[in-house]
Amino acid sequence: MSAPGIAAPAPQQLSRRVSPGTAARNIGTLAWRNLVQIKHNPMELLDLSIQPIMFVLLFAYVFGPSMAGSVEAYLPVVIPGIIAQNALFAGMSTGFGLNTDITKGVFDRFRSLPISRTAPLAGRIIADTTKQAWSMMVLLAVGFAIGFRIETGPLALVTGFLLLLSFAVLFSWTSVYIAMKVNEPEKVQIFGFVVIFPLSFLSTAFIPSTDRIPGAVAWLMDNSPVTHLVEAMRGLLVGGPVMEHALIALIWGAAISLVFAPLSLRAFKQRA
Repeated sequence: MSAPGIAAPAPQQLSRRVSPGTAARNIGTLAWRNLVQIKHNPMELLDLSIQPIMFVLLFAYVFGPSMAGSVEAYLPVVIPGIIAQNALFAGMSTGFGLNTDITKGVFDRFRSLPISRTAPLAGRIIADTTKQAWSMMVLLAVGFAIGFRIETGPLALVTGFLLLLSFAVLFSWTSVYIAMKVNEPEKVQIFGFVVIFPLSFLSTAFIPSTDRIPGAVAWLMDNSPVTHLVEAMRGLLVGGPVMEHALIALIWGAAISLVFAPLSLRAFKQRA
């Protein structure tokens, strides 16, 4: 009981500062919560599997013969591109899941708990990054089944995984910010498609080079962060330049996160 004449602090005024160790445990707990949901909603894992399979088969068999002369010749071009595109789409699922939790009142429960304020956001991002790793493995498995082969080695493959997941984590802050600013999960998807489709197709994700693209569009594609990510993935999986493309992709990702992470945290506090 508070002393006479002194009002007790409102729950939202209580300090939420926690130690780094406690914050890490909070993030791990909420990340595990988001992963365990797959057990109760297997369709979520099915979505992460069906879309990659569909994209690989459609692009390989519809565009392969006309783009490269055969499916086999097109696979080294398109598999790294689809892997990069799928990472962007999976990143948007982070915002969709966050907005769903907000609209269903789950975050109201989080705000009443003595946990790190950033744990709900970080936990969701970590869980969705794990799901992206699953999608990448599905893509590679389907690619192997129809003739794609890694021409480098296990170390390059692991490096490719780390590069892709690092970029996806940095880029996912865009979807987190969108999730904080809209009031329906469907709007997150709408804004996500508006962002991802131009980024995906204004890149070399589905073509070997921009040699036959008109000047201004070619310049835009050559300097796209997705192009650098795709070219780095191609180098790691089938051979070619890696370091420069990887560094530029990560610089782009870091710049994106430096803009949208603070905006997301500010929007999250405003909603709280």
